[in-house]
Amino acid sequence: MRRNPGPGQPGRPTERYEPPRAWSQAPPGRNAPPARPPAPGRGGKPHPPTHAPTQRPMPYREGEYAATQRPVPHHDGRRRPPPTGNPPGRRPAAPPPRRPRRKRHIGRWFLAVLLALVILLVYAVVKLDGSLTRIDALSDYEDRVGSTAGTNWLLVGSDSRAGLSDEQTNGLATGGEVGDPRTDTIILVHIPPSGRTTLVSLPRDSYVDIPGYGQDKLNAAFAFGGAPLLTQTVETATGLRIDHYGEIGFAGFASVVDALGGIDVCVPQAINDPLAGIDIQAGCQELNGPQALGFVRSRATALADIDRMNNQRLFLSALLEKATSPTTLANPFALWPMLSDTAGSLTVDKGDHIWDLARLAWALRGDTLATTVPVGGFTDTDSGNVLLWADPDAGRFFEALANGDPIPADLAGE
Repeated sequence: MRRNPGPGQPGRPTERYEPPRAWSQAPPGRNAPPARPPAPGRGGKPHPPTHAPTQRPMPYREGEYAATQRPVPHHDGRRRPPPTGNPPGRRPAAPPPRRPRRKRHIGRWFLAVLLALVILLVYAVVKLDGSLTRIDALSDYEDRVGSTAGTNWLLVGSDSRAGLSDEQTNGLATGGEVGDPRTDTIILVHIPPSGRTTLVSLPRDSYVDIPGYGQDKLNAAFAFGGAPLLTQTVETATGLRIDHYGEIGFAGFASVVDALGGIDVCVPQAINDPLAGIDIQAGCQELNGPQALGFVRSRATALADIDRMNNQRLFLSALLEKATSPTTLANPFALWPMLSDTAGSLTVDKGDHIWDLARLAWALRGDTLATTVPVGGFTDTDSGNVLLWADPDAGRFFEALANGDPIPADLAGE
């Protein structure tokens, strides 16, 4: 029987068996723990260990361990979504700054444009209102007519040559100064509480009572006492209270028409009147400023004053139609000169404003009734040939207007 060689004998291992260690365990050294004694077995032969013995971590010695390395991420060229969430123990990361977007400030631009238009409109209204010439045309007097239904305007076209140059006097065929100013056109505009607006032509040769002067032609009141006496005379003769007053002279009349670029009028009959500076044929045509002035002044027709009143109403309707047309209102280069010339040529009562004129223009723009006071005939007096109002038809006519009622059909003259 063969015996196991003893220590130091040939065939016996001289080194102690060392099991494999983990990379984090300390290598053997002087501080290494003692080897585990062999377990008793047959013949005292120790059993080979089946697992690494438990080792205590050794203190770190510089140079004995490899440096701790972090895993390097693998880049394969593909884009991956950014990690979500935050590592434990860390504050939430601030969101990345957003790229500023270019917003469309449509609302702000709209408000800016609207504000500019409002300011421009206010400036225009103030400027136009300041251009009006104001007089005391509606002064109170004893036993003045009380309030009547609706709103009444007295529109006057005077034959004043004030402000006309010699060239304009010749061009408009006005004949220069002819003494005290008189009225070639007197129109009473009645705006009822409801219903059609009525334009009543008051013949200038109407034989009426002028307060303080007795019976005379209506336009003589303007020569005797100007607008205040004319207004009082009309109120006394008609029984209607005048609420607003408007007057325009020759120069202003022609400039307004020219500012509109002329107006289209259907002339009922040919007129050749050298005194009015007009020679036009019958039919629809465009009239410039001087032609329009001669058209409303001329009496060189068969019915003289009656035809002239009819021509005046035709002209006023054509003027308002052109002034309030969409073409004029939408064109500032036509609208502003027209408004400026009109405001600068008008004389109104001290209580009237530009917005009162705007309401008048709006009332005349719709369906209107154009008529004249019922005429009773003509007669010769100390004042010359005068026109008489029909009695009692004239009383019924103005009473209906005072009460806000429609004019009786037999007096409407349609």
